[in-house]
Order: sequence, then C-alpha cells, then structure tokens
Amino acid sequence: FKMIVDMKRCNLFFLIIFFVFPFEIWAQGTDNTKSDDGSLLHYSNFSASVEFTTKYMWRGIEYGTSPVFLPMLSYDYKGLNVYAMGGYATNGSHQEVDFGISYNYKWLTIGVNDYYYPTAVGEKDNYFVFKNRETGHYVEAVATIMPQKLPVYLLLSSYIFGADKRPSGNQAFSSYMEIGYIHQFKGDNSMTVLVGAEINKGFYTSYEKKISVCNVAAKYVTSVSFGKYKLPVSASLVFNPYKEKAYFTFSAYLR
Repeated sequence: FKMIVDMKRCNLFFLIIFFVFPFEIWAQGTDNTKSDDGSLLHYSNFSASVEFTTKYMWRGIEYGTSPVFLPMLSYDYKGLNVYAMGGYATNGSHQEVDFGISYNYKWLTIGVNDYYYPTAVGEKDNYFVFKNRETGHYVEAVATIMPQKLPVYLLLSSYIFGADKRPSGNQAFSSYMEIGYIHQFKGDNSMTVLVGAEINKGFYTSYEKKISVCNVAAKYVTSVSFGKYKLPVSASLVFNPYKEKAYFTFSAYLR
C-alpha cells in the first residue's frame, strides 16, 4: 500500500477553499437584509473564537508546560466546515498552526486535518517544506460516526502523510479510536465521558505498543453568567493509562 500526496497542491486547496469558496457562496446567499443606507447585507457563515485552557490536552497527550490560547476561524455551509486554528502557550513552550476541512451528512462526518508545530521563535522552521521525509506537517484523515437518535459517537483517525515516522524512518500511520457518551442537561449543560486508544504502534505510545488505552476523560460543559452575558466554560478530568498520568484542566471560551 503506497500513498503519494502532493502537499503543495493540498495546502493550496485548503487556502482556496478557505478564502475563495466561502465568498462565492456568500455572494449567492439568500439570507440577507439591508443597512440604514439601503445597501445589501448578508449573514456571515464565518465564526471566530478563542479558547483559554489551563492545560492543553488532546487525546490524552499534554502540550506545553503553561496555559494555552487557542484562536480559531471557521466557515460553515450546509455540512461543510473549513477551519484554521492556532495554539500558543503563555511561556512559549508550545505553538501550532492547523488547517482542516470536513463534511457532515446525517450521522457521518469525514475530514482531513493538517497539524504543524513551529518552534517558539520560528527561525529554523520552514512551513512550506512538503516532501514526505522532510516535512514538519502531520496530515490526518478522520471519520466520526454519531447516530442521530443516540447520545454516543465513534471517532477513527489515522495519520496518512508527513512527520509521523517510526524510528526506522517508515511512515507510522499512527491510528486512534475513541468512543464517547454525551449526556445533555438543561441550560446547554452537558457531560461527556470517553475512552480512547491507539490501535497500532504509533506516536500516542512513542511507537512502542500496538494497542493501548491512552485517553480516559470526563468533561463537563456549562456557562458562567456575568449579568446578561454567559461565558462558556468547561472542566475536564483526564487520565492517560499508558503514561500513568492524570490531569485536571479548566477552559473558557470567547465566541
């Protein structure tokens, strides 16, 4: 099995989708109104947000040694989602730049994500190196199954290109599976419990074990009221059985 990906075309595709396609759709939109001077206004499919978290956790792995800001710009249209996201630790111990595109149809969402981790100063980085054996990009294919009438989901992902390499230099195809249950409460409050595991010898276990549970977590989402404004917040308890680690993290969101 051999996969050849032209990363230059892939990243150009992301940029075209993110910056050109949305405006084509925007120009054709029917949901609009007029301003005071009579000019036509359109509803925006763009959204911007920022998350501040005391400990950045992703699939049972911690990133950075201090709190992290995660700004995001996204575009949604009829099941299509395109996003750009950054991650910046307050002490410079972690940085990342991500792009992704996904499509949702009923109970199935499929997508591709590109993760890139520059150094703190960035002088030695080269974002535009896309040769598979030299690039710092991690490209992931991911699918999520979420039945419409059941509060559960199944996530499957695998790195298909880039810096995900075994010590031998071969592509690792690090793969991850996660099963979760979501319980909704009144007032947009929810509790999610999940179990995630690496399902081949990949980077989740430092390329040492084939199958290992690396993420057991419970996350509660609620909001804190400041007068009429409600600030979305969450608290998460995370265990990584493989690394024998435990974490508790708190996040706040501005949208």
